[in-house]
Amino acid sequence: MPELPEVETTRRGLEQRVAGQKITGVIVRDRRLRQPVPRRLPALLTGATIKSLARRGKYLLIDCGGGTLIVHLGMSGRLWLVDEATPALKHDHLDLVLAGGMIVRLRDPRRFGLVLWQRGDPLLHPLLARMGPEPLSREFDGIALYRATRNRSAAIKQVVMDAHVVAGIGNIYANEALFRARINPGIAARRMTRARCTTLVEKIRETLIAAIDAGGSSLRDYVGSNGMAGSFQNNFLVYDRAGKPCFACGTPLRGIRQSQRSTFYCPCCQR
Repeated sequence: MPELPEVETTRRGLEQRVAGQKITGVIVRDRRLRQPVPRRLPALLTGATIKSLARRGKYLLIDCGGGTLIVHLGMSGRLWLVDEATPALKHDHLDLVLAGGMIVRLRDPRRFGLVLWQRGDPLLHPLLARMGPEPLSREFDGIALYRATRNRSAAIKQVVMDAHVVAGIGNIYANEALFRARINPGIAARRMTRARCTTLVEKIRETLIAAIDAGGSSLRDYVGSNGMAGSFQNNFLVYDRAGKPCFACGTPLRGIRQSQRSTFYCPCCQR
């Protein structure tokens, strides 16, 4: 968390306000993220103009002309716009000061996020180069998932969360999509039929689009670029609902651990 819908919501909100804006300054208060913020970042970015914003998986790509700022929000990060008079708080680690009087501010209490600089094609960066297709793209379809699951003994939930298979699907939306597809999260990926793979792809897409339309899910620290919380958490069908009745059949939902992640499912609906 934040996952793909939260990053896409952030991208859309920021792009409307900052594309074409000149960066007049960069303030780095704490370099100690998952990897240190580059020391030369203020010199590299000051005077640059933000051309556009893109997303790859859970990474936000800010094209600054001479290179790309690659931002990952980690477990607790948020990137949003504030007025230049807004005082920075304890966990506000980085500001991009814009000519229009606004600041793009990064807050990351756990400091698991990333702020990196890449010259040339950002998709060649080692963190992005081996990613699978985007889940909302035409390249990700039932056939692609079926091929990726052959000879895979791992649980299907773990496979769809593997960024080498498909980019950007995190724990929340894997749980929700598997419920919508009526697929048990523990089934071995190699046991998935082509038809079930097609259904799962459709439900992944459906779930992500619904979450983006709702502004993402706000469980702890996440807010969108306008400072507002998302609302998709109000529509969770299984996530974080262990012991509560299934909305489809009334059976109590179960919660288990898979590869150190929480999994929620209906033992009746999901086979």
